[in-house]
Amino acid sequence: MRIGKEKVSRISLAPVILALSLAAGNLALAPSAYALSELHKIPGQPNDQPAQGSAQGQSQPQGGTTPGVPMADPLVNSQSSQGVEKTPGTQDNSKPVEVIYDISKAPEPVRKMRQQIVEAAASGDLERLRPLMGTGAEQTQVTVGEPTDDPIGTLKDLSGDPDGDEILAIMLDIVSTGFVHVGQGTADDMYVWPYFAEKDLKSLTPPERVELLRIVTAGDLSDMQEFGGYNFYRLGIAPDGKWKFFTAGD
Repeated sequence: MRIGKEKVSRISLAPVILALSLAAGNLALAPSAYALSELHKIPGQPNDQPAQGSAQGQSQPQGGTTPGVPMADPLVNSQSSQGVEKTPGTQDNSKPVEVIYDISKAPEPVRKMRQQIVEAAASGDLERLRPLMGTGAEQTQVTVGEPTDDPIGTLKDLSGDPDGDEILAIMLDIVSTGFVHVGQGTADDMYVWPYFAEKDLKSLTPPERVELLRIVTAGDLSDMQEFGGYNFYRLGIAPDGKWKFFTAGD
């Protein structure tokens, strides 16, 4: 009889044990299933899964930008860098001046006047320049501004000595350099010595610097570069041979 009771008891307990086992298994599996579903939500990492899912049904904007996110301005504005104007008043060196050393390239009247100036200056007699300067409206300009009644007297006053020898020496140095032809086809058409008057002093070659330093001192050259151009004496002769000016300044 005891054996029979044991069998009954075991038979009645079997379903209970099985139910408990299943319940325990479900409890053990629940955390692992939850952990697998939440792997992409690890704190500190971006959630890429929704972005990928939303991109499948939407076309990406041109340029690869994300809607709603402002893009930084470009470092270089290609539109604003086009058509930039140069600073007003700066010298345009796109067309360098043609320096001429061969006097035979100048018209015959220009060559003749230059030669007469050289001979008069080399004589040491300032008065020999007077017949070359003309009179009235055609008189050679020796000062900036109002014309003078006595150009020879003015040159003598400008010279560092009472006889005007210094100004004659400067004149000889000026016409011994290269020259330029400026103002072609205009009322200001003339041949100008020295060519430094029409050249950017910052672009001088070493030989050109030496040539300029035969006329001015190193201190003068430094001041001219700071000033922005040649401002010592210059001499101009028109194509018809008229001596237009011998002045200092810009």
